[in-house]
Amino acid sequence: MRIVLTNDDGIEAPGLLAARQVLEKIGDVITVAPDRNRSGVGRSITFDSTLHVEEREMADGVLGYACTGTPVDCVRLVALGLMDFEPDIVVSGINHGENLGDDITYSGTVAGAMEGIVIGVPGIAVSLSIGRPWHQTVEEDMPLENELHFGPAAEFTARLAKIAFKGLPQGRILNVNAPNVPRERLNGARVTRLGRRFYQDELIEVRDGEGRVGYDIYNNPPGHHDEDGTDFAAIRDGEISVTPVHLELTDTAAIEELDSWKVGDLLETGLN
Repeated sequence: MRIVLTNDDGIEAPGLLAARQVLEKIGDVITVAPDRNRSGVGRSITFDSTLHVEEREMADGVLGYACTGTPVDCVRLVALGLMDFEPDIVVSGINHGENLGDDITYSGTVAGAMEGIVIGVPGIAVSLSIGRPWHQTVEEDMPLENELHFGPAAEFTARLAKIAFKGLPQGRILNVNAPNVPRERLNGARVTRLGRRFYQDELIEVRDGEGRVGYDIYNNPPGHHDEDGTDFAAIRDGEISVTPVHLELTDTAAIEELDSWKVGDLLETGLN
C-alpha cells in the first residue's frame, strides 16, 4: 500500500511525525506537507504563484518534502507524478486540535484527505482533540497540555487504513477524531455523524502601535449542540470518532421545491 501523508500544521509538526512512523509499518509512505502552518485554509489551492518543493529532514532524520502550498497542493503534486509515487490512499494529520462538526469545512487537514476523492483514492483525516492548536501562543491562563497522546490515534489510523484501502466506497473519506488520552483510557471507537457547532465570536476593534485599526473576529471558543450519535458525543465519552464524509453537495430534496419557482421564467420577468 502506497500512502501519501500530509497535514495542515506543517512539515515540522509532531503529529505528522507520529503518523508517519506508524504508517511505515503497513506500507510505503511519502510525506509531503506545507512548509509552514496552514491551519484553516480549507480546500484552498495555489494558482497565483509558483509552488516550490524541497527535501526537509524530519525530527527523526527521515526525509520528507516541504511545499510552499496548501495541503491540497501537496496531494496534487504527488498525484501528478512529481515524486514518481502512485498513491493508493491519502492520510492527513495527525492534526493538533479537533476537526468536529461544521468545523471540517474550514479544515486544511480534512481538505488534504478530500483530495483523495478528487484523485480517486480513499482518504483519512485524523485529528487529536486537545482544545487548542499546538502552534498557538501559550498564555498564563492557557497552559500547554502536559502530553500529546498521538500514539493511539496513529495506531488506530493505520489499522483503519488497511480496511479503508479495500473497503471504503468510492467518493468517500473518513474523518477521525481521537481524545487526547493514553490507550488505557480510551473507551473505544464508534462510527458517528457530524455534529453542529454554534459560534460565539465578537467584533473587536484593535489598534496597532501606529494607530491603524484592525479587527479581531475569531476570539471565543465555539460551542456545540449536545446530541447523541455525533462526533462531539464520541469525544465526550472518551471514544475515537469515525465519520464518513463525501463531496456530494447537491441538496436533492430541494430540487423539486425549486422547480416550482419556475426559475427559467425569471429571464423574461420584469423587476416590478
